Amino acid sequence: MRVAVVPSGGVKIVEVRAHPTSFPLPEDGTVRLGIGRAVKKDAVLVEVRTEDGVVGWGEAHHGRAPGTVAHLVDTTLRQLVVGMEADDTVGVWARVARMQLDSHGLGAAAAIALSGLDMALWDARGKACGWPLWKLLGGSGERRVPAYAGGVSLGFQPPAELVGEAAPLVEAGYRAVKLRLGDNPADDVARVAAVREAFGDELVVLTDANTGYSLADARRVMPALAALGVGWLEEPFPSHAHADYARAAAFAPVPLACGENHYTRYEFARLLEDGVVQVLQPDLSKAGGVTEVLRIAAMASAQRLAVNPHTSMTGLNMAATIHLLASVDNAGYFEGDCSLGNRFRDDLVSPAPYTVDGSGCVRPLDGPGIGVEVDESFLRAHPLIDGPSYV
Repeated sequence: MRVAVVPSGGVKIVEVRAHPTSFPLPEDGTVRLGIGRAVKKDAVLVEVRTEDGVVGWGEAHHGRAPGTVAHLVDTTLRQLVVGMEADDTVGVWARVARMQLDSHGLGAAAAIALSGLDMALWDARGKACGWPLWKLLGGSGERRVPAYAGGVSLGFQPPAELVGEAAPLVEAGYRAVKLRLGDNPADDVARVAAVREAFGDELVVLTDANTGYSLADARRVMPALAALGVGWLEEPFPSHAHADYARAAAFAPVPLACGENHYTRYEFARLLEDGVVQVLQPDLSKAGGVTEVLRIAAMASAQRLAVNPHTSMTGLNMAATIHLLASVDNAGYFEGDCSLGNRFRDDLVSPAPYTVDGSGCVRPLDGPGIGVEVDESFLRAHPLIDGPSYV
């Protein structure tokens, strides 16, 4: 009997490079949130090249310090992984974690940088075999994922103007929207009430305070949100305020959501152990990439909780997130980016990372890897702008 011999060596990583990029927002195109007024948009793309010429792209969250994230990718991560096998995503993840997460490393910054690297490796793997990411992950390209209208939008404004901003999103097919809170309790509740009155009970209303609440604020707001049928209250407090989340859970039966500022499965393990947060929101560009969010999703599935990922700035993250949601058994919502003038969604990649159908759902792309191509001329034309993105 002839036995097939499988080659022991794989295709090597030969280059890793970060591309920090920014563009300013016009004065009339900014949104004010609990963390300030947006003045520019930043992103960090990670490019991986293999020895057989395949190029993979991923997104690392800018971390409000995109130059720092990019430098970490270009120096430390590059030296750690060049020469490793490109399809060994678990091995690459473990090496970076050992050198940057487990002891004396940069922690959250390293998790962000690793997220972009990991996403790029999955993109390269899909391109190498001609498969879309959902197929590599064991998912279905026909799976419909519910989406809500989110992103940096629906911020602090008079109730009538907020209703006016939400109306075309509902007309476009969204059956759920996320409103920004964290201004002050009275105005926050008035805005939610206006949207509920305008669109009725059929619209799912979600809320996000962007860590802007005190316990006293949450105690005042949450009973009103419960009466208005709000689906969740996201990040009323910073990610480290575990005791505040536990106290607030008793204020009203509004599910608490967080996770976009939690890194790796180890921080999500604490959320699951506490049993307070019911809506988990890992970000593929922050929590550790595709490899790690798959692990987080499995951990959540064991406790019968859905994952509702936060989406970052570019079409790469958006498309990759839909692939993952089409491949896990506990998919929740996809966060549609409804930010006005997000060129990282509209101009940086093609085709469009997603479209919302008439029932408020999205499907993963069919192209190999993540399914979008990056316009490198856009990156050259939009170099890094130093400074804070919110003021």
